[in-house]
Amino acid sequence: MINPFDPRTVVLAKHAQHVVLVHFPIALFISAVVFDLISQWTDRSGLADVAYYNFLGATITTLPVLATGILAWQFQLEGQKLKGILLMHLVLACVSTVMIWFVWWLHFRARRRTLVLPRYRLALEVLAVGVIALTGHLGGFLSGVNMPG
Repeated sequence: MINPFDPRTVVLAKHAQHVVLVHFPIALFISAVVFDLISQWTDRSGLADVAYYNFLGATITTLPVLATGILAWQFQLEGQKLKGILLMHLVLACVSTVMIWFVWWLHFRARRRTLVLPRYRLALEVLAVGVIALTGHLGGFLSGVNMPG
């Protein structure tokens, strides 16, 4: 029987790292959007700071998630040609990553130049949450979590 607390089990698993790490950018981005919306409605700069640092964390954590996703594809499927749900998941993951980075960049640029954040960013953030949710939903099918029965 495999010991779940053995470090080799965690580090050397073929795809476990991606399944675990993917939750960080998702949670950080969604919480950042919530803080950004609340800061917009209440005019509290402290919440805008919290949103910015959550966006930054989400941005940074996309890098290991993308890397482990590509490694999982290589190890689990031995680099087979992408098709179907896996292809859609990869495309949406790339779109999600670009959206996360773009939203962070908007906030970074506004903080650096002391500009007012554009209003369209809120719609972009909500759209990004939708794309991220769809990406995660497809990932759930790939991992077997969303399978019937």
